[in-house]
Amino acid sequence: MAQKKGGKSAASDDPEELARTPLQAILLADTFNLKFRPITLERPKVLLPLVNTPMIDYTLAWLESVGAEEVFLFCCAHAEQVKEYISKSPWGQSRASFSITTIESNSSISAGDALRFIEGKNVIRGDFILITGDTISNMNLTEALQAHKERRKKDPNTVMTMFVKRSKPMPLTPQSRLGNDEIVTAIDPETKQLLFYEDQFDSSKQEVTLDKSLLADNPSLYLRTDLEDCYIDICSPEVLTIFLDNFDYQHLRHHFVKGLLHDDIMGKKIYMHEIDSSYTARVDNYRSYDTISKDIIQRWSFPLVPDVLYAGNRSQMRLHREGIYKAPDISLSPSVSIGAFSAIGSGTTIGDNSSVSNSIIGELCTIGRNVSIDGCYIWDNVTIEDGCRLSNSIVCTGVHLFTGATLELGVILSFKVEVGHNITIPAYSKVSLLPQPRKQDSDEELEYADSSSGVIDSPSITNINPANAEHDHASFDTEQLGLSEDDLSGVGYIWTSCETGNEEEWRYSLAPIPEEKLNEFYAKMLAEDETSSDAEQTGITPSGEHLSETKSTNFDDSDGEYKGDVAKFDKEVEETFERVLGGVAEDNVQLEINMLRLSFNVSHAECAGAVFQSVIKSALVASNSKSNLLKATIDAIEKSKRLLKNFITNVDEEIEVILKFEEMCMETAREFSPIFSSVLHQLYDKEVITENAILKWESEKAAADESDKVFVEQAEPFLKWLKEAPEEDDENE
Repeated sequence: MAQKKGGKSAASDDPEELARTPLQAILLADTFNLKFRPITLERPKVLLPLVNTPMIDYTLAWLESVGAEEVFLFCCAHAEQVKEYISKSPWGQSRASFSITTIESNSSISAGDALRFIEGKNVIRGDFILITGDTISNMNLTEALQAHKERRKKDPNTVMTMFVKRSKPMPLTPQSRLGNDEIVTAIDPETKQLLFYEDQFDSSKQEVTLDKSLLADNPSLYLRTDLEDCYIDICSPEVLTIFLDNFDYQHLRHHFVKGLLHDDIMGKKIYMHEIDSSYTARVDNYRSYDTISKDIIQRWSFPLVPDVLYAGNRSQMRLHREGIYKAPDISLSPSVSIGAFSAIGSGTTIGDNSSVSNSIIGELCTIGRNVSIDGCYIWDNVTIEDGCRLSNSIVCTGVHLFTGATLELGVILSFKVEVGHNITIPAYSKVSLLPQPRKQDSDEELEYADSSSGVIDSPSITNINPANAEHDHASFDTEQLGLSEDDLSGVGYIWTSCETGNEEEWRYSLAPIPEEKLNEFYAKMLAEDETSSDAEQTGITPSGEHLSETKSTNFDDSDGEYKGDVAKFDKEVEETFERVLGGVAEDNVQLEINMLRLSFNVSHAECAGAVFQSVIKSALVASNSKSNLLKATIDAIEKSKRLLKNFITNVDEEIEVILKFEEMCMETAREFSPIFSSVLHQLYDKEVITENAILKWESEKAAADESDKVFVEQAEPFLKWLKEAPEEDDENE
């Protein structure tokens, strides 16, 4: 459909009137996709628990923190459940400092339809926040909101400010980016105006097509492939009018943003605001659900953490050592093992010799003896009998696992599913009490679509056992096995992936990425890096196009090479290293840090220094007093010795580590100053740093100012010992 032009803003542009307008927000409780099926056939996504708290609570808590005064909650799928939850929660009663108005539509099939419906209600009177109900953030909005209003005063064509954050560079790593759209943006470096947006970028092609007029009209621009869309926007009221005038605008980004950027007649402008230090993420698929849950447990989202944010009808959990959260009224056998970064909800009981690691367990769960739970999300009222094994799975409310049941990697069990005695659910399986609907033609199929119109011939959960009969919920050959019917019962349909099958399920699963997939991707990235290097030397891109000076404006002016922010790189490495402490495989973290190095284009030595800094900071966190700081540091170096050696491979990198440690002792971690020499000795003893590097560091400091020789003087006894030790060895020989 051809787009319509025109449209008039519903609000005045007078600055005083804008200042009087209360800060409003539109919260979309529907995300208009199917990524959380089959779970969302029975419960709306915004009410799914994220570390035992409904997702929408995180979004509402953030809106309250940024000063929103009126929130318009749009819901379509399972609208009654959303309204009932809000009415019974503190948000709908006396706790919230803002008003919540629920807007319901049974006919909207996209975000565009939702905004057109809201426009018809005539409730938006000024600039408003547009956010989805699956977004978690702790950022401060003041600066960005003020900048948006200032731009609107100067230019009435300003309609939106989009929030983005720097993403992890590997789309196949255990980060929230995996499974999300990879975006490419072109941004004016001075004004931060968005000039180009592509939300369906195929990184395998290694090329982006830009209109020549874009390069001709903008002598300078940044072309970014490392940003992640937060789906938080500050909008002018005119955004609603534009949607109303363009009925073919359905998707917020693919249609609205790209449509405005290509429309020369309307001349509307969109700006970007990049988040640096705050936490913002969107639960877009099962993998990002897992990643964000771990971030919350590790307190990156503070104050949106389990011991601070909790719904009024739940017990507040308390933080214990090693990032373990426990409700006060749980019942644990003395022989139960609870691993780091886990949470256990109110009223849950766990039997003898069971183990829980890197997992979130909800309320009123009953877990038997000798049960192993690793990397799982167990929701409320779940029963797990003796001897069960669960790995990297989601188990929804009311599920019952009978004795000896096993869930392999990436399994999703929807509400009230039963897994029979000794049954093993294969990896990446999805099981629901509802049969799988046939795939509809529309890409915008909704969670509330009528699933009775046609279903796929889904096998029953019992069909995964060769001894099973042919019926959907039929019994096993119980007489032959010598077991009763009840022992082997299983209730639920196994869903299949209609498009890609299980071959691609690992991409969107919360299970660890298979090692062969990581190696395959890592090899591909290295090959692309070599290709890019060749292209820079020859002046030709992988597509055969000559590089022009205009296209290279996002490179460093000194040598034409893009330089990443080293401070940001250090922070990214530190966050990645935290995942080692959270239980992520060290090899996977090593691959991820290598990809960070490629993305930020930092040297091997700078990468080595960043990894070492992360190790030292972990020691500072682990120590509870100055007296045991050295012991904690020695333990941290011992645990991370293999990882350190993988990045510290030559003398230059060893010297960079020493210099980095000096810098920390003088600036960011002065607690280590008194023990600098002792830590240096430990690095030598554990063969992380060689004698040659230490002595070369000393010689390089010979010409330095006295203030720069503090740690050389402190290490003088150790340096003297190093120089004399070889002579003593020769005499002994």
